[in-house]
Amino acid sequence: MELRKHLVSVLNLITLALSIPILGAGIWLASVHHTDCVRFLQGPVIAIGLLMFLISIAGFVGAYLRITWLLWVYLLFMFLLIVLLFCFTVFSFAVTNKGAGEVLSGKGYKDYRLGDYSSWLQRKVKNADTWNHIKSCIMDAHVCDGLGVYKLASDFYKAELSSIQSGCCKPPTVCNFLFINATYWGRPLNEDADPDCHRYSYVQSELCFNCDSCKAGIVDKVRHDWKKVAAVNIVIFFLLIIVYSAGCHSFHKAQEEGTYTRYGKGII
Repeated sequence: MELRKHLVSVLNLITLALSIPILGAGIWLASVHHTDCVRFLQGPVIAIGLLMFLISIAGFVGAYLRITWLLWVYLLFMFLLIVLLFCFTVFSFAVTNKGAGEVLSGKGYKDYRLGDYSSWLQRKVKNADTWNHIKSCIMDAHVCDGLGVYKLASDFYKAELSSIQSGCCKPPTVCNFLFINATYWGRPLNEDADPDCHRYSYVQSELCFNCDSCKAGIVDKVRHDWKKVAAVNIVIFFLLIIVYSAGCHSFHKAQEEGTYTRYGKGII
């Protein structure tokens, strides 16, 4: 029965290892969103990964020292963690399932409309305090400076702009602004086509940072990053179920055989 006696410890080491990709995903989100200061997802991801890490340590200690009550605490909190991870993953897919950039004929970039995305993400960026913070960060990051290389309209229209550059650095295509250079445009021919046509500023430090298209560009970037993290989470979710089920079975058998005692002294 020596194999069964150590199996729970091994399973906890596996869950400890599985917590690392979740922590890594949260740190990755914080790193890729550093320039636009989007801070409403990576916090929960890091918290879930850290909780899983701590729970796994408790389970390992309980299994190694054969402390029954600590293993019961581990199994309870691991079950709650699995439920939490499931709910969070479903929520992530729900809020990122809707929305995409609009493909434009003859253009290398896309246009972005805020109304195409989930209402939850829209509310986040429409909050004045949140948006002022995000806007300040993307302005400080000078995301539009790299567009200066495009001197000709034909070159600019072929450019593969990021969602943030497309939404924040230029006016919406539907407004039909006259191209002068990548960050300076002449008066629109169709200024009533979209409210953003009036929000675009000729001041180089402002451009379209107050436009809904800029908010949409931020949301689109967040959406793509969240979908990657959600995919990692769902894989880990199913692995956790397998590990948890095996752990419950092994712990139950070990108790029947007297491997664990209440105070941590093994009978075997």
